[in-house]
Amino acid sequence: MKDGGLKGETMEAGYLRHVHACNNAVLPGERLPFRIGSAQVGWVKREFAARLAAFPEIRAAADAVVLTDPAALPAIARSLSDAGCYRWRREAFDIRAEPDGPVLAQLDRGALPSFGVLAVGVHMNGVVRRSDGLHLWVARRAANKLLDPSKLDHIVAGGVPAGLSPAECLVKEAAEEAAIPASLARRAVPVATISYAMERPEGLRRDLLHCYDLDLPEDFSPRAADGEVEAFELWPISRVMQAVRDTDQFKFNVNLVLIDLFQRLGMI
Repeated sequence: MKDGGLKGETMEAGYLRHVHACNNAVLPGERLPFRIGSAQVGWVKREFAARLAAFPEIRAAADAVVLTDPAALPAIARSLSDAGCYRWRREAFDIRAEPDGPVLAQLDRGALPSFGVLAVGVHMNGVVRRSDGLHLWVARRAANKLLDPSKLDHIVAGGVPAGLSPAECLVKEAAEEAAIPASLARRAVPVATISYAMERPEGLRRDLLHCYDLDLPEDFSPRAADGEVEAFELWPISRVMQAVRDTDQFKFNVNLVLIDLFQRLGMI
């Protein structure tokens, strides 16, 4: 699939636009550092910092916003959600200053973009190796999803909730989203980590994605188990590549994981 000249440049630009789109945040830009004690964990806009300053556990200064009591963060976040700052998701995430650092606090998933903290997720390429070539399972997100409804997605993808490792989360999401047995899901191979900082309508997305490949048998068909997926389709890899290169059909961060797959396969 490699190409030269103008055609090759056009192909490259088609893929790179997704990389640029997911890295459009300028930091600090308009934001102030958000710290838990001395550890910086996020970035907050000044108007949001002003709201935070109303809480006694928050010390707001001209150059930073500091949380002095980590245990108070869930209640602060819930209060701001009740005030209409963001939608409450009822799913706690661990908050760290660094991906491998200690857990400093917990925060509801809906609040993560407003606080600009690091969020960890898992994405899995469901690969089927057939006699007529490589195929990939593609999911269509349900129309009632809060973010990116009806967009195309991976067979399995999701945020890592508090207390779970990425590998544990992958097995959980595989069962819930695609009815993949745990014994099969555990065969998934970790292949990459992808990070980005992106301005989105919901706020600042600072995500770290743990990416996996899972070879699936030809006779296996995923089944939408929890309603988050509308349908699954098995696509030839060439069709997936064309959709990523030429359209915006896939959820924004799925494109990055697929581009990594194409590169590892030597297809771009």
